[in-house]
Amino acid sequence: MAAEPAAIAADPLWLPNRYDESQDLIHFVRLTREEHRAVTFITDEYISAEAPRLVLRRGEVAAAARPPAPLHFIFHSAYCCSTVLARAVDIEGVSMGLKEPLILNDMTGWRRRGADPRRLGGILDQVLTLLARPFAEGEAVVIKPSNVLNALAAGMLGMRPRSSALLLHAPLPDFLRSIARKGLWGRRWVRELFIGQLRDGIVDLGLDEQHYLDLTDIQVAAASWLAQQAVFARLVGQFGPGRVRTLDSATLMQRPADAMAALSDLFGLGLDGRAIEAVLAGPAFTSHSKSNAGFTAADRVAEQRDAAATHADEIEKVAVWAEAVAAAAGVGMRLEAPLLP
Repeated sequence: MAAEPAAIAADPLWLPNRYDESQDLIHFVRLTREEHRAVTFITDEYISAEAPRLVLRRGEVAAAARPPAPLHFIFHSAYCCSTVLARAVDIEGVSMGLKEPLILNDMTGWRRRGADPRRLGGILDQVLTLLARPFAEGEAVVIKPSNVLNALAAGMLGMRPRSSALLLHAPLPDFLRSIARKGLWGRRWVRELFIGQLRDGIVDLGLDEQHYLDLTDIQVAAASWLAQQAVFARLVGQFGPGRVRTLDSATLMQRPADAMAALSDLFGLGLDGRAIEAVLAGPAFTSHSKSNAGFTAADRVAEQRDAAATHADEIEKVAVWAEAVAAAAGVGMRLEAPLLP
């Protein structure tokens, strides 16, 4: 499909979906706002194969890009209701939430393959500009990247001095229960995540490589959680609570109205009480973020309770082990700069 780079750069319907560094090309896919809402994540796994696509030279489309809209981030450590919040900030006329754009994963993959940091940084900056195109005039854009992007979070915030970020995580026992509840798939996923963190150089827990090989799956999950806690703590220290705040999923689900009001303040969304009530009554907080079936905070608690009953002994022992590792490595189990007092 032939297209003028300037027209694509100006049209928010054309989502930058993939980056091919070998040929310096950006792959675009055309998605309406309703199609964004319908998919769990904006990745090839969920986007329809019938969606229109095109490929443009990165330099041409980047040169035609307009100044971006206000841009903010939800960085997260997985299984912590991050998709809930990404859906919650899809408010027409106010903001649009982008759920794990795959092109950002390409940035991490390229970095792990040895990308030149300066070139990577320049292209990541251009990608963020192309992502920050709202569907309506005056809207902000909130990106919830995959958690594989956490090693790039500091760079992304450094590129966007007017951007703020929420650092969202699950309490450690909840995270471990989520991994255990997923069975073999969850245990394999967390090992792949941890291998990526090792390659990113963000694991510094005072353990040697042989020790990591000796860990059980749930210990690996705990080590991964600790590595991400350390990344989040550094982000708070580097950028300060004026730009970066922290929140755990248990507090979010216990106090959703307070959390949305505070998030509105952090991102400058200007939501009033009526708007927040509408968000809480909408699909983000009343349906499952993956299946869209009815799902409440009470259902989430029940899920966690069932996992706890099955895996309680292992999770309790690993939690104690993790606290000892954290103390020795100087990693805080609680993050500073909470979104809610």
